[in-house]
Amino acid sequence: MTMKPTGKSKFKRILLKLSGEAMQNKQSRLSIDPDMVRTVAERVKAARTMGAQIAAVIGGGNIFRGGNGQAHGIDRNMGDYMGMLATVINALALQDALEKIGVETRVQTAIEMKQVAEPFIRRRAIRHLEKGRVVIFGGGTGNPYFTTDSAAALRANEIDADVLLKATKVDGIYTDDPFKNAKAQRYTTLTFGQALKDSLKVMDSAAFALCMENNIPIIVFDFFKPGNVERVLAGCRIGTLVKNPAIGG
Repeated sequence: MTMKPTGKSKFKRILLKLSGEAMQNKQSRLSIDPDMVRTVAERVKAARTMGAQIAAVIGGGNIFRGGNGQAHGIDRNMGDYMGMLATVINALALQDALEKIGVETRVQTAIEMKQVAEPFIRRRAIRHLEKGRVVIFGGGTGNPYFTTDSAAALRANEIDADVLLKATKVDGIYTDDPFKNAKAQRYTTLTFGQALKDSLKVMDSAAFALCMENNIPIIVFDFFKPGNVERVLAGCRIGTLVKNPAIGG
């Protein structure tokens, strides 16, 4: 039987990892669709009302994916910096949507652009969280060759998050692509060692390794199913939990 949300978050502080595609409407071909952004903002607000301190890292794949630039003759380093700037655009779009529904928000970036966002300063970010503000981290890690998954794992460690929530459109990690293989099985629990050994692609290996070394569990879940954010925060068993063997749950 599925446990019902209690209304109170099990976690004090979370890092939410969102893909850039969460902002996109592929049917209308809008890279940033206002309705999609509003939906994301409402999910974040729902989590905030449960008492959790929330930080977020958002990707930029709906605008520009650095790794794909090489196919078009763009230098890898340059392409990655372009991708980092795309994440800042998404962060500002999410900030705007959140503040329109009454959620106080700050954007911090790994690449300084003081006219639109604060530079990333760990102590300041934690202070914002303690004051109930949602903090959105843009610009990835500020370095090429690192994905926003790695940035999410890094920031989760830096702000002492209790858990990293990987928001997807799929209800967890599967043995194979569930859209291509009807026999694919969903994992309910995995160890970081298993995820690394099996090269599971839901997050990159650097992100898994960083969370493994610092005992930060990762929950991969369907962010867009109504009520799922509340269920995850309440401690309901949905999605896939990736953890060290010594961590309970």
